[in-house]
Amino acid sequence: MPRLRPAAPLAVAEALGRVEAGSAERADLKLLTKHFLALLEARAPGRSVEVRVPPYAAVQCVEGVRHTRGTPPAVVETDALTWIRLATGDLAWADAGPAVRASGERTDLAPWLPLADRRDARRSGRRP
Repeated sequence: MPRLRPAAPLAVAEALGRVEAGSAERADLKLLTKHFLALLEARAPGRSVEVRVPPYAAVQCVEGVRHTRGTPPAVVETDALTWIRLATGDLAWADAGPAVRASGERTDLAPWLPLADRRDARRSGRRP
């Protein structure tokens, strides 16, 4: 069962709007980080790769050898803004460079990204 849950569409749209405007607060980064990690966990089920976005959250995903104790053999780590840009398609996995630290097998997340289009996420949260 997934540990994280996607956020409400309106909350996601509002937080993305603040990120886009450059006025995002810590709460926005936390909401979006957890939201997009929940989507990744659902899209790429498994426990062979740990994706970390400190200090907000981490998930295990991607099929393969299951990790149970200690430091996982496959880890992806990045900051919240980079994660949000990757998740929305504003940044391609191949272009993330040193902003993403990935080690171990199966750490190429390109097949699962982007998780949502920023324009669609913002539209889905608009009130009629």
